[in-house]
Amino acid sequence: MEKVENKEIKPYNNKMDKKMDNPRNPFPTVDIIIECGGGGIVLIKRKNPPYGWALPGGFIDHGESLEDAAEREAEEETSLKVTLLEQFFTYSSPARDPRHHTIATVFIARASGTPRAADDAAEAGIFVEGGLPEEIAFDHRRILSDYFRFRKTGERVKLENSN
Repeated sequence: MEKVENKEIKPYNNKMDKKMDNPRNPFPTVDIIIECGGGGIVLIKRKNPPYGWALPGGFIDHGESLEDAAEREAEEETSLKVTLLEQFFTYSSPARDPRHHTIATVFIARASGTPRAADDAAEAGIFVEGGLPEEIAFDHRRILSDYFRFRKTGERVKLENSN
């Protein structure tokens, strides 16, 4: 059995899956890189563990599309109405969230106005690449690095670098 940061990852076993009453699947989530004039992006400071600054985002509700979830989560956490520009990349490392295995589809969006923290965000702010907070939750520092490289070069994230 493989271990990832103290988590046991069980190998796929089709015979067991047919017998399982409670399958264990990753949780689908969305994260949103919100661009707000001057090259800044919106981050929220989390009220709940894991603490730190993070991209706005969260879990997708049953019956909700990725796009609807991204717009909802952005508004819930930043009080901003966003315009989704594109789907950036999907991050799926089992170690990306210390609570459980999540798969995050990341969107790039645009908004105007001043972000105001709401829902499970304690603070909200606009940051530029050279002025990011020290403590960033989850794998969001990596996502931001990929994003800023993409904005500078137009180069997309390579699959071999996605874990």
